[in-house]
Amino acid sequence: MTSSELVQEAFVLTPEYRDYVWGGDRLKPGSRPIAEAWVVYENDRIASGLLSGRTLADATAEYGSALLGTRAIQRTGARFPLLIKLLDCAQWLSLQVHPNDEQAVRLEGAGQFGKTEAWHFIDAELNAEILCGLQPGATREQFEQSVRGGTLLDLMQRLAIHAGDSIFISPGMIHSLGPGLLAYEVQQTSDITYRVFDWNRPAMQGRKLHIEQSLAVADVNALARIVPRPLLGDGERRTLVACSYFTLELVAGERNSMMLDTLGESFHALTMIKGAAEVEGSDWQLRLGRFETAVIPAACHSYRIQPRGFCRILKASA
Repeated sequence: MTSSELVQEAFVLTPEYRDYVWGGDRLKPGSRPIAEAWVVYENDRIASGLLSGRTLADATAEYGSALLGTRAIQRTGARFPLLIKLLDCAQWLSLQVHPNDEQAVRLEGAGQFGKTEAWHFIDAELNAEILCGLQPGATREQFEQSVRGGTLLDLMQRLAIHAGDSIFISPGMIHSLGPGLLAYEVQQTSDITYRVFDWNRPAMQGRKLHIEQSLAVADVNALARIVPRPLLGDGERRTLVACSYFTLELVAGERNSMMLDTLGESFHALTMIKGAAEVEGSDWQLRLGRFETAVIPAACHSYRIQPRGFCRILKASA
């Protein structure tokens, strides 16, 4: 078989779970609190199909553009270009900021990528909110004084969040997720995070602050804009966020099947956030349940999604 033929079937990934101080109990009910499920990650194991047992990174390195697509491979080479997580927030996350590509190389070394990201809120409790961007008109001097003086919260913009909302987080934008949120996060293949403020938690191992790096990369003019939940009919889809690194779409289904096509340009990463569906290609089929993720290699081209009742899918591509 050629490399293209070997990746002409989709596969399901086994997520990696991470426990942080702010995690909840919705990602793995009955277990210890889980903060994050890394549902598309280079070290995730492939759980189905011909590549079962291999890591996503191994498959990407071997099959290149057949898996990634012609457009995706131009950006990150033979490295999987996205990291996708589910986050269950029982407490406030740290106030943090991420670098862009140039800053990541300058501050962290060659081969590093910046962290452009977007959130889609799967669930939001009453009065849930995020901190995202500084208040309009805030100056660089005010920002630096508030960081060093411990008053940054007074300068932050608070945004009310409802289930179905989405938001784009550009590099340099100070941000934090609040309690009561279950979020999907898509980002560049980078996890560089600079903490500006951590709610006066003890500076335990792995949760130190990064004041100087934060000051170096923060963009005081970065403004957040919420994309409200779109109203979709059966078999419809809508782009939620699009940038030079990724496109995030919401796919809605109940009875009608939906045809999609990678066009050979990029893989599709499908994460089921509500319900279940069958996903079928020319010689393959798999079933996706809630919080499960499948990768459709670029070489698969056309495939069909058949809902099994009411379902919602987030589709990310590079």
